[in-house]
Amino acid sequence: MTEWRKSSHSGSTAQSDCVEMAALPRAVGIRDSKNPDGPRFALPTSAARAFLTRIKCGDLDKL
Repeated sequence: MTEWRKSSHSGSTAQSDCVEMAALPRAVGIRDSKNPDGPRFALPTSAARAFLTRIKCGDLDKL
């Protein structure tokens, strides 16, 4: 069974919807927390790592 997790910064109320991530073999799964049965996609682990690094550095703040 896949364990989906969201950031501890997102809170626990209904208004704190965000993305969830799951460790998959050789990839990272991503889905919308308010629609867990909806569309999902997966990034290769290296691409997911690069994406998270850009988020943490603020590179994507203006999108």
